[in-house]
Amino acid sequence: MLYVSDKAKQHIDHIKEREQYGNDYFVRVSVVSGGCSGFSYDLRFDNQPKDDDQVFENNGVKVVTDLKSFIYICNTTLDFSDGLNGKGFYFYNPNAARTCACGESFAV
Repeated sequence: MLYVSDKAKQHIDHIKEREQYGNDYFVRVSVVSGGCSGFSYDLRFDNQPKDDDQVFENNGVKVVTDLKSFIYICNTTLDFSDGLNGKGFYFYNPNAARTCACGESFAV
């Protein structure tokens, strides 16, 4: 399962409205090689499902990931921060053994 916090849901809904994304759009989360710790997150809106997609709905948000990425982000929560230490989406990933200082990448 992938989870979406209330704050992340608010910002996802705001972006979808501002960019005029229709109801067929969903949040795609992927894990890609890179960053200081080895893996980075890729977060974007998409409306093209793929054959190996894992589909979840939490807090009224449809979240999709490919099977390879899901292995690394199972039970992860997508959240949003608008504090002084940084603004944007971030992930609480219980599978991450460590993260880099900026929080952009992780290792398992």
